[in-house]
Amino acid sequence: MKYSKQPRLFFLSLIILLCSSGVFAKENPPTLLVWGDSLSAAYGMPVEKGWVSLFQKKYKNINVINGSISGETTQGGLTRLPKALTLYKPTIVLIALGANDGLRGLSINIMQSNLTAMIKAVQKTGAKVILAGMKIPPNYGMKYTEQFTNTYVNLANTYKTSFIPFFLEGIADKFALVQADGLHPTAEAQVIILRNVDAAASVVVAK
Repeated sequence: MKYSKQPRLFFLSLIILLCSSGVFAKENPPTLLVWGDSLSAAYGMPVEKGWVSLFQKKYKNINVINGSISGETTQGGLTRLPKALTLYKPTIVLIALGANDGLRGLSINIMQSNLTAMIKAVQKTGAKVILAGMKIPPNYGMKYTEQFTNTYVNLANTYKTSFIPFFLEGIADKFALVQADGLHPTAEAQVIILRNVDAAASVVVAK
C-alpha cells in the first residue's frame, strides 16, 4: 500500500523528471488521457458536470482527452488503447477500468492481465500511469472482492505507477451521492472524484 500513503512524494519526483525533459514547456503542454468507463464518462448528467470536465477547468494548462466509454471493460479498454496512444500521444494516462469486470463477475486473472498489458503499453511510450483502484460490493463473496481490490494494489506496486486507492472514496457508501440505479455517482459527487484524482495527480500538472 506504499503508493496510496505517499502519492505526492511519488509525483514530486515525477514532476521534476517531466520538467527536466521539457514536457511542461509552453509550446509542448502535457496531455492527460482518461481511460475509463461510465464513472469517467459523466453517465446520467451533462458532460460538463462530470469530473473530467471539472479537471480540465481546473488545469487549463494541460490537454485533457476523455477516452472513457460507458460499459467499458478492461478487455475493451485494452483493445482500443494502442490507437489512442498513437493518436493522442499522451504524457499521462489515467487508467480507471475494471468496475464492469467486477460487477459482471468476470475472471480476475483476465482483468489483471488486461490491466497489466495496458500499463506496459503506456509505459512503453514513455508516458506515466495513474492507476485508479476500484472496489465492488461484498455480496460477490469475500474471496472475489479481496482479490479484486488487491489486484490494483499489486499492479501499482509492481509497475511503480501512481495509485488512487479507491476511485469512489467518500461516495460509494453515501446514498445521497449515488444515482437511482445504485451504481453511478451523482453530479454533486463529481467534485469528490475530482478530489480523489487530485490527490494523486495535482503535482504532475504544472501551474
